[in-house]
Amino acid sequence: MADGHEVNHEYHILDPSPWPLIGGIGAFIMAVGGVGYMRWLADDQFLFAGLDLASPWPFYIGLVVVLYTMFSWWADTIKESNEGYHTKVVSLHLRYGMIMFIASEVMFFVAWFWAFFDASLFADEAIQYSRVEYTGGHWPPDGIEVLDPWHLPLFNTIILLLSGTTVTWAHHALLHNDRGMLKGMLTLTVLLGLLFTAVQAYEYIYAPFAFKDSIYGSTFFMATGFHGFHVIVGTIFLIVCLLRAMAGQFTPQQHFGFEAAAWYWHFVDVVWLFLFCAIYVWGSWGAVIAH
Repeated sequence: MADGHEVNHEYHILDPSPWPLIGGIGAFIMAVGGVGYMRWLADDQFLFAGLDLASPWPFYIGLVVVLYTMFSWWADTIKESNEGYHTKVVSLHLRYGMIMFIASEVMFFVAWFWAFFDASLFADEAIQYSRVEYTGGHWPPDGIEVLDPWHLPLFNTIILLLSGTTVTWAHHALLHNDRGMLKGMLTLTVLLGLLFTAVQAYEYIYAPFAFKDSIYGSTFFMATGFHGFHVIVGTIFLIVCLLRAMAGQFTPQQHFGFEAAAWYWHFVDVVWLFLFCAIYVWGSWGAVIAH
């Protein structure tokens, strides 16, 4: 007689998990705490349910809860994969989920490109709301010195293109079960990601314009800054994959975690190419270059 609990399908019926609820609570605390953090920076009050939450601590508490949820939830997913629950059907659906996540990220960056092109193509309307007086209805506004696109931005472009090559090399090494090459190329990709972040931080420190002074600075730092944040997230993603590769968790047949990291990294590469062409090159055309 067949076992009454025998599984005759390839779907994974998940056990009840506390992480969606805990993650939602942490995100709520972090969101409310973020408002309180900004009020605290402005020396103002933030009354919420009769309490003054104008303090940085609620934000950091919520952030810790969210990070712990992410770590624990993904650890459960890795455990389920190692236990054989990630069948072909489950793996396909995980890929669909990653594709939809990247699509949502594309629309996120579309918003920042939209803001930049709206300000640059209709400069008269944008410049009149700047905190500093600028003249001329063209882009960039008169008085703005821009970064040389053929200096650090071009260097960072080469870094990211190289990192896209190394992560693809690592993927091919994994498919051929070349563990040494996999770990070597992943390590090189992580180092390139860290180098990109360091170069962009240097660029921000010595930028000749500020975030709050003009619409040019606001659109520039929002678009490139969020991309830099995604590079940091992608680098952490790849570091986790490197640690898992060292632990021998990936196989040529089952390695969705690595594929997801590689897809995300290629997405970061493509977004940077659009940023470089639109904001650094086209957006600074004819402007005074700061040396």
